[in-house]
Parts: sequence; structure tokens; C-alpha cells
Amino acid sequence: MTRHPHHLIAALGLGLFAAFAHAQATPAGLWKTIDDETRKEKSLIRITEAGGVFSGKLEKLLDPATPADAVCEKCSDERKGKPLLGMTLVKGVRQSDGDKALWDGGEILDPNNGKTYKVRMTPAESGKTLAVRGYIGAPLLGRTQTWFRVE
Repeated sequence: MTRHPHHLIAALGLGLFAAFAHAQATPAGLWKTIDDETRKEKSLIRITEAGGVFSGKLEKLLDPATPADAVCEKCSDERKGKPLLGMTLVKGVRQSDGDKALWDGGEILDPNNGKTYKVRMTPAESGKTLAVRGYIGAPLLGRTQTWFRVE
């Protein structure tokens, strides 16, 4: 049986595609958020990973109604009165031990009301979208937003 070079190239290409798709199926990246009520683009959040822990900072405000120098008025922790741009909104998230397709264990800040919630993140559509669920107590008691990968 002879092997043709194009079979090898196709197999390598599929392997690289699978590796890339797997690498993209994490919360790391730049994500566009959409306002739940107006359905307008709201912000860009960059999620980074260090030592298996994911955190997310507000990188850009997209809604023209939000001033560029907006601060977190309703925050009750050290972020109160601090600029929204550059603010860490997501922290302490890790890949779940029980479900490798899920990231949880951290918290997310809603700067609109200043409250922090437990957070669960689930990449979908080969990492093109991210289901972000903020909740109090159990995940059943919360709401989910879909974020869209920018890069």
C-alpha cells in the first residue's frame, strides 16, 4: 500500500485544525458583550489566563451613551469610583475539575448595579461564543449572557 503525500498533508491539516479549535474553546480572548435590554454592543472584555486562572478586564466601551471616563458608581468594594476602562470584571475562574468544557469558581462584577456574582463560563460554537452565567447561590438562580469572540 502506498501513501500519497496529499493524504499526509490533509491529515496534518485536520490535526492542526483540531488543535486550533481546541485552543479556541477556552474563555481566553477578546469578547464583545451585548446589552440585555437594548441588544446594542456594550463593551469588549479581554479574558487572560495565568497559571490556570482566568480574569477579564473591560478593554473598550462600545455604547456611545456610556462616557469614556465612566466610573463604577455603585461598586461597594475597592472598585468604587474607579474608571470602568481597564477594570477587572471577572476574576478567579478556573477550568472545572468535573467538566472540562466548563470554567467556574470565580466571580463577575456587574458595574451597572455594583454587585458581584459567582460565574460560570461555557465556550460554544467551537469557541466563537461564550455563555457567561452570573448567579447567587446555585447556577439555577442566575442569568446567562452570550459573549461573541472578537479575537
